[in-house]
Amino acid sequence: MSEDMRFDRYYRYDELTAYLQAWADEYAAICKLDSLGKSYEGRDIWVMTVTHFASGPADKKPAMWVDGNIHATEVSGSTAALHLLHKLLTEYGRDERVTQALDSRAFYIVPRLNPDGAEWALADIPKYIRSSTRPYPRMDSLDGLHQEDVDSDGRILQMRLRDPNGNWKIHPDDPRIMIPRAADEPPGGNFYRIIPEGRIQNYDGVTINAAPNLQGLDLNRQFPILWEPNERGAGQYPGSEPEPQAAMRWIVDHPNITGSISYHTFSGVYLRPPTKSGDDSLPTPDLRAYQRLGAKATELTGYPAVSVFHDFKYDPKEFIKGTFDDWMYDHQGIYAWTCEIWSVQRQAGIKDYKFMDWFREHPQADDEAIMRWNDEALEGKGWVDWYEFDHPQLGPVEIGGWDFFNVWRNPPRHLLEKEVSPLSEFALYQCLVSPKLEWYQVDVQSQGNLHWVRAVVHNTGWLPSNVSKRALEQKVVRELEVDIALPDGAKLVTGTPKTMLGQLAGRDQQAVAPIWGGDATTERAKVEWVIEAEAGTAVTITATHQRAGTIRKEIELG
Repeated sequence: MSEDMRFDRYYRYDELTAYLQAWADEYAAICKLDSLGKSYEGRDIWVMTVTHFASGPADKKPAMWVDGNIHATEVSGSTAALHLLHKLLTEYGRDERVTQALDSRAFYIVPRLNPDGAEWALADIPKYIRSSTRPYPRMDSLDGLHQEDVDSDGRILQMRLRDPNGNWKIHPDDPRIMIPRAADEPPGGNFYRIIPEGRIQNYDGVTINAAPNLQGLDLNRQFPILWEPNERGAGQYPGSEPEPQAAMRWIVDHPNITGSISYHTFSGVYLRPPTKSGDDSLPTPDLRAYQRLGAKATELTGYPAVSVFHDFKYDPKEFIKGTFDDWMYDHQGIYAWTCEIWSVQRQAGIKDYKFMDWFREHPQADDEAIMRWNDEALEGKGWVDWYEFDHPQLGPVEIGGWDFFNVWRNPPRHLLEKEVSPLSEFALYQCLVSPKLEWYQVDVQSQGNLHWVRAVVHNTGWLPSNVSKRALEQKVVRELEVDIALPDGAKLVTGTPKTMLGQLAGRDQQAVAPIWGGDATTERAKVEWVIEAEAGTAVTITATHQRAGTIRKEIELG
């Protein structure tokens, strides 16, 4: 069934589930399907564990967390996660880097963290909400305009109404484009008011106000980092909703996770924490590691990698609270990214624009460039020409504008695979830079029934065993442990059954120009024992680290 998977469409829940279950059967040697838990409407939130099980269990290897589609309409996040999963399953044994990753590491991939909201967005008559389908903060809807597919054509567009005091007018050279009315233009001209397609609850014939969304939760404001109840969509308490609660429980129960990517839309950018403060608030080693990872993300995908605080604020004077990537980094010490898939502006050749600021103000030439891109790359199909409609409350209106869900919120389907394919390369890269515990040397020297044993382990990964300095500050990662198991009749003369060896360095802080000293062996650690036992006795040495993995070696004494 793997060859049937296509990346030019979006899958409804039942079909998505069927693919995952079929893959779990077809590729049982390298994947296993589980449920994180149930969504608000009772759907399983699927997580696929991917690793070569014959080379060791997943929870004894460093692991990478990948999720998509926590926000209802951001369905290309699911596609990106599915593309990565498909790549790992079908290229294991054929692609050197995929094979290396699954032999030595593991992935936990959640293609659709919010199955309920996505199901609404992909319905034949769609309903677009932010996240969860649970009514919040009220159980009843309030008066005002509710976004809806009012003409039942499977799209939710915009409506324009003639209004002498409207904010918009028709572009003089392209009647499709609406441009802002000049600040000094007097009322009474050929102006329009533009509102979302929908119905107005208890319309009084005069006022049109946006009603608060009945489904007002934002599942990416649910995490216990800077959480406040006044944050829009935050819910009743951190993790009050089943979807983020299930994700947090899985992550805490799997301390081998070393990296994270969450697929969202849109803007064509990798975002990194923190959201509340600037780069100078990060430990210097963590900032450097984030910057180097970000540079690789840009190299592989073309997406810039930026700080949320410095470059991606919805309001320049406010910061977002309760987000997943903030929680992953600040509380778990894991380098976490939010990948915002797709940028219409960049497709149209618009460069060096500020992501959120652009929607507040931009040159009219940008709108013209985007329309030209629509005409050339999409054959004009991204825009719906204004057409008349007899609205049940407003009377004659025009419906049209951008097919926002299929052009802005998500890539047009024929461009989808091209857009998400490079993202899988960076996910694979971040997995492979994780710490990795291996034996450097195990020596035995014997004299009669006395045996000197030395075991040396080293971290062959790029990141240190603790991953980040923040993990040490938060005390969320344990030291490296080395255990020696002796059979009956053998005893330790020197040394202890369990030895704690701290953390092993990685190569992440290496200097570009090694002129200050040299490369110290801080990625290695050793432990020694003297054992009294008969020649031929077998002992087992186990080295384990939550994030760098577990390795075992059986040796024969004498």
